[in-house]
Amino acid sequence: MPIYRLLAGTFPVSTPPAPTQIQRIVMIRPCCIGDVIMATAALKALRGHYPHAHITWAVGGWSREAIQNHNLLDAILDTGPAANPARGPRGVWQVARSLRAGKFDLAVSLVRSPWMSAAVWLSGIPHRAGIDSLGRGFGYNIRSAVEPTHARHEAQIYLDVIAQLGADTDDCQVNIPVDEAGVTAIQPVLAQQGINGRYVLINPNGGSNPGMVMDAKRWPPNHFATLADALADQLDAAVIMVGGPDDAERMTQIHTMMRHDATIFAGSLSLPQIAALGRGSIGYIGNDTGLTHLIAGTGARTAMILGPSDPARYGPFAENTLTLWRRTSLHSGGVDAGTPADWDWARDGIGVDEVIEKVRVFLA
Repeated sequence: MPIYRLLAGTFPVSTPPAPTQIQRIVMIRPCCIGDVIMATAALKALRGHYPHAHITWAVGGWSREAIQNHNLLDAILDTGPAANPARGPRGVWQVARSLRAGKFDLAVSLVRSPWMSAAVWLSGIPHRAGIDSLGRGFGYNIRSAVEPTHARHEAQIYLDVIAQLGADTDDCQVNIPVDEAGVTAIQPVLAQQGINGRYVLINPNGGSNPGMVMDAKRWPPNHFATLADALADQLDAAVIMVGGPDDAERMTQIHTMMRHDATIFAGSLSLPQIAALGRGSIGYIGNDTGLTHLIAGTGARTAMILGPSDPARYGPFAENTLTLWRRTSLHSGGVDAGTPADWDWARDGIGVDEVIEKVRVFLA
């Protein structure tokens, strides 16, 4: 909007601070799980540039569990249940007060919101780096411009903000630490279900969070059932399906379509437990969803099935991953523009036979 560009031209910009000037940092990415996981690449670059600084992550209750024990973090600032806690004048003031109380030297905002931009400016933090999309980053004095219609990976957009601070962002990928103790701790849970050997982990859910509902991201249930049976046959492995409490019905539906048995965890595991479950698997397959980014961040073999979302923007941002997508025409603005009105998996999406063959080779 023109008003944002006008504000951006009014508010001053400054040169990045020297690393020695910064002792306390707040990184702001409240929601949602996938975006928060992708921001761990930026966290790695930030920690590399400021190795001795105290780093706090401002994150919402929906997503904090995914990163609250991250070994590159010092503290969590809970921003509450909203996808954007700074939305509206009252939210702006509350976020500004919370940030001001932290006595931070540097704020790093990975949010494309004029409300958040205003909140960070009002916080009085002297150094404010953030995404500037169409002038909405007017409140930041260190800005990383982004063009919404240009297909650039979300994790890379976050890294671009850190690069504006003079940091080296090479070789920074999503990262979710899972130690051997975590993998060992999940074994009794599996043993209770009669799983003592190899297993594949499948997440057929996703597409719903406090920031957006896009159920069209979900590959069809019958495809997942066929895939699960094929992997059980070809890899001689147990099948585990994982999701939240609201996903139980969908996973049960898929289970009834299968020839093989499957173990279902619907809302009974924490995100750290799911990360450990993925790290101990012979491979994970899921939709474009936060849990898929979480598992990719652990270093586990991860295959992501995408449909009405562009892998150039939202695909896995880690090694040891496989992107499964049939090239098709999508909105130039990414998922913020919504699902294409005539999207159809049978016509536009990747087919089950192609996925089975590529995943079989990937996991073999």
